[in-house]
Amino acid sequence: MHERVLRVSEALRELGSDAEVVELPDPAPTAATAAAQVGCPVGAIANSLVFSVDGDPLLVLTSGAHRVDTRRLAGLLGVARKRIRRADPAFVLTATGQEVGGVAPVGHPQPVRTLIDAALAEHEHLWAGAGMPHAVFRTTFPELVRITGGEPAEVAEGSAWVRLTPR
Repeated sequence: MHERVLRVSEALRELGSDAEVVELPDPAPTAATAAAQVGCPVGAIANSLVFSVDGDPLLVLTSGAHRVDTRRLAGLLGVARKRIRRADPAFVLTATGQEVGGVAPVGHPQPVRTLIDAALAEHEHLWAGAGMPHAVFRTTFPELVRITGGEPAEVAEGSAWVRLTPR
């Protein structure tokens, strides 16, 4: 097991989760390929997307069936849209200790503010990245909120929004 996957597995244990990391036979660069390999709806894949908000990392866990709306993020966070940028691979690695395509919701060097797509609550079980493109773990929406300290939010294109509490 790769060091990054072990770090995620250890973080899950430390956070009181009994989720087991599963190594997939092939990398899962998209929600559709991950869903096909684990046998779940694409909407039950919790994609990890990292943004830079004025240089600070923001992790958005979004349903594999959605696209994040940066205009909506700006409204939720109470910042101008131009202050939110999709993070480049170097920024993602620095902020999370993981590479694009395998970012987990936990196991980062420092806590990362996290928003969680409220649409993920529609699924009994979710699958999230576990540190590498071929590693995932199964969880639930309540557990994902608990282990990340994340804030449920409507982050997808076309959904309503309510401004979050500033941090």
